[in-house]
Amino acid sequence: MAYVAVVGPGDAGPEERQVAEDVGRGLAQAGAIVVCGGLDGVMAAACRGASAAQGTTVGILPGTDRASANDWVTIAIPTGLGELRNGLVVRAADALIAVGGGHGTLSEIALALRTGVPVVGIGTWDIPGVERVSSPEEAVARALKLAA
Repeated sequence: MAYVAVVGPGDAGPEERQVAEDVGRGLAQAGAIVVCGGLDGVMAAACRGASAAQGTTVGILPGTDRASANDWVTIAIPTGLGELRNGLVVRAADALIAVGGGHGTLSEIALALRTGVPVVGIGTWDIPGVERVSSPEEAVARALKLAA
C-alpha cells in the first residue's frame, strides 16, 4: 500500500482545490493512503476527495491540537513543530504530489527531492526533479508508479 503526500497552499483557490480533491479521490480509489499537513486548502480538498472514496487520510499537524485538523482527516497527528512538520509529511510518504503552492510547498518539494522521495507536480514550482503533469489522473498514476 502506497503512502502519497499531497501538498499545496492552505489558501488555495477553487481550481487548486478541485485538482487536489480529484487527486485525493484517485489515490483513495487506488488504495493509497493520503498524507498531508492536515489543515485547509489543498490539504482539506485532498482529504475530502479521499474521504468521498472511503480512503484513509493522515494529517500531520503543525500544532498540538488534534481538533485543528480538517474535517476529512482520518488520523490526526499533532506535532507542535510548526512548519518543521513539513519534513515529517515528506518522510511519511513514498511519493509526493504538489498542487499549486507557495513557500511551504516549495520547502516540501525541496525536502522530498533532497531525501529521494519522488515528486509529481501539477501547477506548481518548475524545479529540476519535479515530474510535471497536466491532470489529476496523470498525477495519481505517476505518483503510484513512482511509489512502487
